Amino acid sequence: METKSLVQGIHHVTATVRGAQEDYHFYTQILGMRLVKKTVNFDNHHVYHFYYADRLGTPGTIFTTFPYEGQPNVHTGVEGTGMIIATALSVPESSLPFWDARLRAAGILVTHGMQFGHHFIWFRDPAGLQIALIGDEQDERQPWQDPALPDFPAAHDSSGKYPKGVGIRGIHHVTLSITPEHWEPMLAFLQSEMNMQAIEKEQDSVLLSVNGGQAGHYLVLRKDLHTEKGRNGIGTVHHVAWKVSDDAALLALRERMIALGLNPTELRDRKYFHSVYFKPVAGMWFELATMAPGFTIDEPESSLGQQLLLPEWEEINRPDIELALPPIG
Repeated sequence: METKSLVQGIHHVTATVRGAQEDYHFYTQILGMRLVKKTVNFDNHHVYHFYYADRLGTPGTIFTTFPYEGQPNVHTGVEGTGMIIATALSVPESSLPFWDARLRAAGILVTHGMQFGHHFIWFRDPAGLQIALIGDEQDERQPWQDPALPDFPAAHDSSGKYPKGVGIRGIHHVTLSITPEHWEPMLAFLQSEMNMQAIEKEQDSVLLSVNGGQAGHYLVLRKDLHTEKGRNGIGTVHHVAWKVSDDAALLALRERMIALGLNPTELRDRKYFHSVYFKPVAGMWFELATMAPGFTIDEPESSLGQQLLLPEWEEINRPDIELALPPIG
């Protein structure tokens, strides 16, 4: 069975961060994303798992974090080769002046640049993660409009300055750092197995479109000559997940990864999607994740992210879990 066409685009990006409150405040109050799920790390229930996204948590809009501050034996990570080193979020290009002013007012150092024909603003979040807001006027996804943030101009605002509003549409692309020795094998793997096509080159980077391209369907592969090997920890991306339609597609891709000798995990039930993990090169995790059942499986759309939701097998531990987790708000 031909499996590469089963990969449809980015599902989510997951990072390890510091404090829960500073992370929640930054992504919801500064960047204006919606917290669509407040749950726990299924592998460590004393750590939150936050899912930030659009109104519903649509695959391709989701950025998730594990706030590990204060946990034993958790160190600051090393940003380097073999990992996702930057996540670009899509906004209307006309909104970049708004974001420049907003980020600077919050005390965040920003720089401007252009990559593959798109203007962007680059900065680091409170945990040190590299984030970019990239202007893409072709992205028609609808952002979350938080009624509690009236300083966010909506589309067709009365001033006329922001005809498409300013809200974050979702993930635009991720940047993967690779050593020269891994460059050709990784490029070949992405094109032969992950439904990607190299469409543009800039210096030591190549832009790959996933499943035909558009915002949420890009990966930038960057060759780094003098960068140390990355090590997961606070301030680094743990993995990028690629979306597939359903369990049948997920299992077919798992069989393909087994055939390639990549030792994928068993299918894992993450409640809001099912997934499989594997490492295409040393040190880097890819996840394959289904688009269903989604984030309204255990709470209505109107109140997404407002309560601590636990998987059924953790409910017996709720008193202990709630006592250990810091309050946010």
